[in-house]
Order: sequence, then C-alpha cells, then structure tokens
Amino acid sequence: MHGVDEVRRLPQSGAVAEGGNKLVLVTALAANLGIAVAKFVAAGITGSSAMLTEGFHSVVDSLNQILLLYGQKRSQLPPDELHPLGYGRELYFWSFVVAILIFATGAGLSIYEGILHILEPHEIERPIVSYVVLAVSTALEGTSWLVAVREFAGAKGEQGWWQAVRRSKDPPSFIVLFEDSAAIFGLIVAAIGIGLAQLTGDPAWDGIASIVIGVALAAVAFVLARESKGLLIGERADKALVLAVREVLDRPHEVTAVGHVLSVQIAPDRVFVAAEVDFEDEVRAGDVERIIAEAEAELRRAWPDIASLYVKPKAGVPSAAPEDR
Repeated sequence: MHGVDEVRRLPQSGAVAEGGNKLVLVTALAANLGIAVAKFVAAGITGSSAMLTEGFHSVVDSLNQILLLYGQKRSQLPPDELHPLGYGRELYFWSFVVAILIFATGAGLSIYEGILHILEPHEIERPIVSYVVLAVSTALEGTSWLVAVREFAGAKGEQGWWQAVRRSKDPPSFIVLFEDSAAIFGLIVAAIGIGLAQLTGDPAWDGIASIVIGVALAAVAFVLARESKGLLIGERADKALVLAVREVLDRPHEVTAVGHVLSVQIAPDRVFVAAEVDFEDEVRAGDVERIIAEAEAELRRAWPDIASLYVKPKAGVPSAAPEDR
C-alpha cells in the first residue's frame, strides 16, 4: 500500500492557487472591458451583426469575471454559527450563475441577433474598422488566454486537459479558460462571416456567423453548468485523499477495520471527511482519542485541504468499502 506521503503526490483536483485564479480573472476582466467598448463602437460604425454579437459576448464575459471575483471573496469568509462549514460553496453557486448567464445572455442574444440579421439583412459599412477591432481583440483575448492556459497547465500536473477539468474543484480555473477559448473562436468566426459577406455581397453571412457564435457559447455554457452543478450539490473529494485517509486510519494495530470514508468538497481548498472505524474491544477510550488525534495531525500535514475530520468508532464495520464516498 502507498505511504501517505506517496499518495499525497498523486494527481489531485487540478485547482490553481487562489492568487493564480485572481490574476487570471483580473487579466480577463481588463481585456474584456476594453474589447467590449471597441466592439460596440465598431458595430455602430459598420452595422455588423457579428460585431454586435461579439460586443454582447465581451460584456457577458466581463460580468462573469466580476461575479467570479465576488464569489471567490465570499468563499473565503470564515465559518459562523449559521454556516459551520464556511461559505466555500458560494463560489460554486456563482460559477453556476456564470454558466447560466453565458447561455441566456451570450448564446441567446447571439442567436437572436443572427436570425434578425438574416431576416432583415443590411450591408456592412467600412468593414476595415471591424477587421482592425477584431485583430486588436484577438491580441488582447490571446494574452488573457495564455495567462489562463499557463495557470491551468501548472495546476493540472500530469493529468490530461479534459481529465483535469472533470476533476477540478475550482471552477474559475477552467471557466476563464473556456470563456477565452470561446472568445477567440468567436472572433475568428466573426472575421470569416464579415469576410464572406464582403466577398459574396450577401450580408446574411454576417448573421450566420452570429448564430455559429451563439451555438458555440451554448455548448460552453452546458459544459460549465454541468461541472459547476456537480460541485454545488456536493462532490466527493479527490480519490487520492480518500485513500490516504483510509490508509492512515487503518495503520494502528488497535484498529480492526475502516468502514466507509465519506468526503465532501466544501470549497476549492477545503474538504469535510468522516470515517467509520472499528477498534479492538479492549482498547481504552484514551487510546482511541490518541489514535484519532495522531491520524488527524498526520493527515492535515499531508493534506492541508482537510478542514474537518470526524472519526466515528463503530463496531462491526466491514473491512473494506470500495464505494467510498
């Protein structure tokens, strides 16, 4: 069996540090605010539906970053009488709200504007303005995207990218990455739509580009909502942590069996753990307390994310529980 220090080095949630997350969010916010203004100005000058859609997209992204920063701050509040396990899940709540906003506002407005432009097409005026704004926006979004990629790549370890997203307990670490990726895709699609409208003389291509952008945003929103929902309703902690808890509790010779190990992620950096442990009948209460205290101290050193560890002495627990929760 792995030692606790060896198990500790196994791939974990893929969450980035709070400081890294804040840098990613602030960088994305600054980029999106500037881009939104430029896109709306360009849309007003050219009459481009795709540019207007991209403006809405940047406004939604800016609001999303503000909500995530707010949720991040709220999640750090200490436990109180009303919330004894703290406010960590507020971050998961606001992450879910962000996913809904992307779907309802970003995707919905994009598709609506695209359909409207196809039904009532009009020529794109001064398209060079759109190309300049799209180029500048791509540079700014690319900078934000590179920051998000760097932070997430450093956090995911040896895991694959998709595996790291699925196992991550820190939504902002992948939400900004998905948003920026969708934004760059949208900018490329908008440029293609404007170019085709200009080359063919058919302004409907501009509307089609808006619809494609909206569909892409809807897909991103679905993935983000699914991942955030799982954390919001309560997910098991990283399996490596659960294995480490079981190993440490099962090590003393006074322990005959370790039953279910229940774990719940209550914040990106906080985990609640409860375990059933069967001790030998002749073990004194004082020795039980000592064993539990030593196990807790060892686990907290190796896994500082453990915020609460409850051990329930229970006779007759099964010697193995493969479906640890």
